[in-house]
Amino acid sequence: MRRVRSLFLLAIAAIAVYLGLTYRERLEHLRRRSPQPPKALPRDVNATASDWHWEKSAGAGPNVSVRARNFRQIKEPNRFELEKVELKIYHKDGKSYDHILCDRAVFDLTEAYLFSEGEADITMGVPEGEEPLPGKLIRIRSSGIRFDSRTGKAETDREASFAFERGEGKAVGASYDPSTRDLHLRSRAELIWKDAGPDPRPMIVESDQVLYKETESKVYLSPWSRFRRGNTKLEGKTATVFLDKSGIRQVEAASAQGADQFTGRSMEYAADRLNLYFSPISEVERIEGKGNARLVAVSEQAVTTTTTDRVDLEFEAATGGSQLQRVLAQGKTVIESKPNQRADRLTPETRILRSEIVSLKMTPGGRELETMETEMPSVLEFLPNRPGQKRRRVDGNRFLVVYGPENRLDSFRATSVATKTENEPKQGKPVPHSLTWSKEMLARFAQKTGDMERLEQWGDFRYEEGERRARSGRATLDNATGRIHLRENARVWDPQGSTNADTIEMQQNTSDFFAEGSVASSRLPDRKGAGTAMLSREEPLQARAQRMSTSAGQSVILYEGSAVLWQGSSRVQADRIEIDRGARTLRANGRVISQLLDQRKNEPKKAASKQTSPLFTLIHAPAMVYTDRDRTAHYSGGSMLRRGDLEVRAREIRALLKEQSGEGKEDESSLDRALADGGVVILESSNGRTRRGVSEHAEYYLDEGKVILEGGQPVLQDTLRGATRGRQLIYYSSDDRLLVNGVPAQPAVSTIRRK
Repeated sequence: MRRVRSLFLLAIAAIAVYLGLTYRERLEHLRRRSPQPPKALPRDVNATASDWHWEKSAGAGPNVSVRARNFRQIKEPNRFELEKVELKIYHKDGKSYDHILCDRAVFDLTEAYLFSEGEADITMGVPEGEEPLPGKLIRIRSSGIRFDSRTGKAETDREASFAFERGEGKAVGASYDPSTRDLHLRSRAELIWKDAGPDPRPMIVESDQVLYKETESKVYLSPWSRFRRGNTKLEGKTATVFLDKSGIRQVEAASAQGADQFTGRSMEYAADRLNLYFSPISEVERIEGKGNARLVAVSEQAVTTTTTDRVDLEFEAATGGSQLQRVLAQGKTVIESKPNQRADRLTPETRILRSEIVSLKMTPGGRELETMETEMPSVLEFLPNRPGQKRRRVDGNRFLVVYGPENRLDSFRATSVATKTENEPKQGKPVPHSLTWSKEMLARFAQKTGDMERLEQWGDFRYEEGERRARSGRATLDNATGRIHLRENARVWDPQGSTNADTIEMQQNTSDFFAEGSVASSRLPDRKGAGTAMLSREEPLQARAQRMSTSAGQSVILYEGSAVLWQGSSRVQADRIEIDRGARTLRANGRVISQLLDQRKNEPKKAASKQTSPLFTLIHAPAMVYTDRDRTAHYSGGSMLRRGDLEVRAREIRALLKEQSGEGKEDESSLDRALADGGVVILESSNGRTRRGVSEHAEYYLDEGKVILEGGQPVLQDTLRGATRGRQLIYYSSDDRLLVNGVPAQPAVSTIRRK
């Protein structure tokens, strides 16, 4: 029994061991299949979670929605640490939201903000279930971004990049307020805007600070701004950019300056305020400059500078760049065109135009000037750049300047004109300015040199140079020769006299002129030296002719074509009359007739004026030369002298004129005696008596009434006394005396006719 009991006990022990082992195995199996117990949370963590979602509602819809793959709640301060975060901040209308993605973020429940230390990606203004509108801000990328869940405002002080549908940009420090939809770029901001047109050139906008107001479609730049697009640049202080669906439409910049660079030319502009207007393809359509506006156009030929209160530049917007079409300057406008120095030394003059309003039109393509026009009183100055050029000034209304190829001046028109030309000194002495006036003016310029070739003025033309004056209906200046051609009732005058004619051609450099057609001239005598009756020191010299010309500074005067010259009672008529004031000579040719008033020596003028019929001495000849040195008028080619009842014919006659008796006592008659040579015939008829004298030489003394015949075979035939011959015959017409001088071989012979 003891053995059975031992076996029973052993069996029980085996069963117990088996059951123990089985139980342990079962427990191990159950342990392996049971879930792991959670780890203990850190002491500062309240909870953790995955695929976390938090939402704050406002009204019918959400205000803020936050999702994260991993979530951890921190005890102090009370905040959430999130991984793989998606944040939606809804706008007030609930129809759009700002979408933020970042790898890690901290969400502060107390302050209700989310902060992303690492890089975050923000999509702004996303329509619920729709695509973003064209031209709106699309995306911002930055780090250190703080999001306020109560206001939806996002901000960072680190470098941020952002993208538009048609552009991109970057800045250091940025903030966005969805309630106002304002984006503020705080420093070193740069926007790159791509337009909707086919030209890929972007608009680059730079500033220290940029404020983009999405609701206003405006971008504000401060305290400075810079714009670049292709060859166009603009810099200024504060600026405003206006946007629409197609892109940038307008830029307003304060204290700005811009520039456009082209092949062989450039343009710079500046003003207290510059406004740029763009086409739908973001090409410049118009530029407005207001306040101290300045425009500088530089070409291979010249630098043209415009200063004005306001300037408007109109462009033709085309693919590949805008082309300048028109410039309008308003308010105290000054345009200076200064030519570049040329290798051939033919540099044109510098031109300065002043007016209140000036309009410039460009040629197709905008490369060169076509016209420049004013509608108000204006001034145009020409400044010399090389010897031979003169400083000129034109005042007038309604200027029209026309340009040729390469911006060379072609023509210039104006109305109500006054001009001034500064003449160069002569022999160290100043020369008076040349002044003109007219209702209309047209100037033409040489294309090769740019110098004025021809200036035409019409409508009550007037001219003045020192004491010299002129006027006519129309006038033309040939600048190369310095000649002024006056037409239509032309007249020139100075203190010494005047000339009227159909046309007059003046020589500016010498003061000489040529007149033609119904010439009428009046000249004061030359008071230097002693005068004579033919060229008196007191009486004005009057003349008429078909043509008149002067030379040697008007010291030589020539009258042609039925010329008549008179001074007091002295008169000369001929086809051609020439006066040389320097040599003090007078020459007449062709049908010469001279007339001298006879007045007895020392006979008062009053007594002579009481005569019912003045007594004149007339001399006819083909030619005459008067020399003031010996006061002799030499008539040649077959001459005739007639005085009262006396007539003298000869091949040549010399008339010797009296000296004037003194200042204020000049004799009206200037003939003292006459000398005749060659086939002399003297005929005198009075009171039924006729005397006829023949000789080769004869002398006639007016005061004594004395006639001398000599040379050849002098003969005096008297109808009362018969014929008298002798070597020399002298008779006195006043007292009927006759003196005969014979010769030894041939005594005087008289044939007396008896009653």
